[in-house]
Formats: sequence, C-alpha cells, structure tokens
Amino acid sequence: MNVAAILKTKGRSVATATRSATVQEVANLLAAKRIGAIVIVDGDGPVAGIVSERDVVKAIAAHGARCLCEPVTSIMTHEVITCAPGESLDEVMATMTSGRFRHVPVVEGGQLVGIVSIGDAVKFHIAEVEQEATALKSYVLAG
Repeated sequence: MNVAAILKTKGRSVATATRSATVQEVANLLAAKRIGAIVIVDGDGPVAGIVSERDVVKAIAAHGARCLCEPVTSIMTHEVITCAPGESLDEVMATMTSGRFRHVPVVEGGQLVGIVSIGDAVKFHIAEVEQEATALKSYVLAG
C-alpha cells in the first residue's frame, strides 16, 4: 500500500496556516480541528514549515504564555520532511519512527496535496495485515 491509497480514502484536506499566524492562532486551530499538526504554507506555494502540539507545549514550557503572541515561525519546524504519493506505507512509517515525528506532509510537483499521520499509517497497516491474513486463511482452507 502507498500514500496515494491512504489519501484516496481519507481525503486530501490539510489544515494550514501562513507564516504571519501567531502561536495562539495555530493553537486555536489545532484545538478546534482536534488535530496534531498544522502545515505552514506560503500562499499556494510549497510547505514552509510544520507546527505540532508538541511544539506549542514546548514553547509554553520554555517561555510561558507570552510565546502565544509570537509568530508561528518562532516555533515551527523549518526543515520539513515530506513524502510523495507513490511512497510505500512502510517507507513513511520508517521515516516517522526514525525522525520521531507523527505527521508527514505529502507533496507532489512542489505542491502540498495531503498529510499522513502515524495514526493513518497504523490504521492502514492493520487493514493490510488483516487482508493478508484473510487471504492466507482462504488459501489454506481451499487447499
């Protein structure tokens, strides 16, 4: 299974904000949408950064509530690891595990086309394993 199959099922909608957003605005968006990360974009252009719940919590722990008035660029990850729709689920899961992050924006032709979370990856991996187990049981019983 690849990233495109996940996006086909879950959709390509991605919560985004611009560099001019404040940490408070991003935190509000995370809470309102009940999601774990916001992709920071420059208009319709490429991915400029990503901000996770962890980033917000770390900033508040380090600088107190005053960081909420700061621009999101002060806490975002600038060097964002992305993936392509054709990448395998195993590749994306390995990237998330080794990088210790839970969200990977999906980019095609320089444009943001989706996002995959570790939850998405695990859900689809379990479904894939269950399909294989069912197929093997059917094969054994038919044999």
